[in-house]
Amino acid sequence: MTVTLTDLLPARLRRSWVVDGTCPDLDLYSLFRARQIADLHRTAVIDAKGKLCYTALDRKVRCLAEGLRGLGIGAGDVVAVQLPNHRNAVIADLALAALGAIALPFPVGRGAAEAESLLRRSEAVAVVAATEHRGLTHAAELHALAPALPALRHVIAAGPGSAPEGTIPLAQLLRTDPTGFVPARPDPDSAARILVSSGSEAEPKMIAYSHNALAGGRGNFLASLMPDDTPPRCLFLVPLGSAFGSNGTAVTLARHGGTLVLLDHFTPEAALVAVREHAPTHVLGVPTMIRMMLEGMEESAGPLPAAPTALVLGGAPLDEATARAAAEAFGCPVVNLYGSADGVNCHTGLHHTVPPTDRSGVVAGRPDPRVAEIRIADPDTHEPLPDGRIGEIVSRGPMTPLCYVASPDLDARYRTTEGWVRTGDLGHFDEEGVLHVVGRLKDVVIRGGANISPAEVERELASHPRVRDVVCVGVPDPLMGERLAACLVAKGAQSPTLDDLGGHLATRGLDRHKHPEHLLVLPELPLTAAGKPDRAALRRRVEEERDAVLVQA
Repeated sequence: MTVTLTDLLPARLRRSWVVDGTCPDLDLYSLFRARQIADLHRTAVIDAKGKLCYTALDRKVRCLAEGLRGLGIGAGDVVAVQLPNHRNAVIADLALAALGAIALPFPVGRGAAEAESLLRRSEAVAVVAATEHRGLTHAAELHALAPALPALRHVIAAGPGSAPEGTIPLAQLLRTDPTGFVPARPDPDSAARILVSSGSEAEPKMIAYSHNALAGGRGNFLASLMPDDTPPRCLFLVPLGSAFGSNGTAVTLARHGGTLVLLDHFTPEAALVAVREHAPTHVLGVPTMIRMMLEGMEESAGPLPAAPTALVLGGAPLDEATARAAAEAFGCPVVNLYGSADGVNCHTGLHHTVPPTDRSGVVAGRPDPRVAEIRIADPDTHEPLPDGRIGEIVSRGPMTPLCYVASPDLDARYRTTEGWVRTGDLGHFDEEGVLHVVGRLKDVVIRGGANISPAEVERELASHPRVRDVVCVGVPDPLMGERLAACLVAKGAQSPTLDDLGGHLATRGLDRHKHPEHLLVLPELPLTAAGKPDRAALRRRVEEERDAVLVQA
């Protein structure tokens, strides 16, 4: 491996979390292997092909690891994985951990330009990709990029369908004899996985995480949502290749010995079938997905056969109306997760059926130092601010990543000299130590010199009785610089008008200059490959259609 991954946290802090038991100090494959030995026939994965137990999964992992080793892939090599939520993605994750290699998963649906950027900057030596998935031919596309990527030696194609010429069939590697395989034992504080986050940068951000940060820090997050020692059964509505999905193989399986329930493509109908048939203890998704499922539940008869332990919702702001409706429909607590790939995590926990709210919307909860310590800092000086003062949210703890990959400029911008992660979010602590997130340092629409927080407007519009889902974006304007657009999915047959929305916002106390001046009504919001609302696509759509929907101020 030539890409350099430097831990920006003081070494004494990393070791202190091992000494006090916060982190397990074992690599991910060793943790998984211990779980397999403890319960040989527990179900590890439920996917479109059916059930796969821990022992069968481990054999496939060893076969693939030995096959990859035969290709010259070993410790420290970066291997990208672009697969749908399926057992093959789990097998690849664990096989790379067993080799001491570094996994770089990213969701299916990300285009060739983003994939090329990830592979080039990470110096990935191989990529495992789907031959075909929902009309996309990622393996062939990535093979076509190989001449421009000198570090890339192998493209491995996962079926169904024939592997494109020049690629290696994953099925062939899975038939390798695993008898002689001896797993590596990488340093638990070394890199295990690279998380990908689009964020606001021109190219996707890549963030390197260690075995301990995943199994320890992120593992402690899920542990706090497990009321007893029963292994969890987690339904992942988000891609395993997303940052949120990193709670799958490393946390649900390796750390907690649980079961992954996987959908290779999210639809509300398939998700509801999975909830009814597999009775997950935890459902992990973004609020938009839950709103779509709630609509489906209204149309179907009968209650759920068993209530989950929790709905864990992150990746986008959660509004109070959705939280209340979800808690009632699913019969369990709704957990609001405030987190990011960059290294922050805070959630509202199981002691609230419906997360608490304030004037800014749903609160973030009380930080868990076994996951991530959080402070409020002055954005300019980085000095801590007292409770009640609004400042930038910064985070540091057992789940803190090593560094950004091949991006010293991002390290300089988002990491302090003491290792704190700068989130770019604004917030404050109340007198009870609860974190309130109030906005973004830069996520503003500037209309005629006045700043508008899209998140603030979205929170208020979400309470409109005829709005099911809403995203607000800024679009360029020759007169005002920018104007605010509301992109929404209506609830019921009649869509609200701009006047309706403006009247609602006025009753909620929002100044007139914050009211949307464009309206785009859609049957569904477009989602990114990671399952979040696609703000860039919405912005383009509004720009294309704004002449038809522009309201002059």
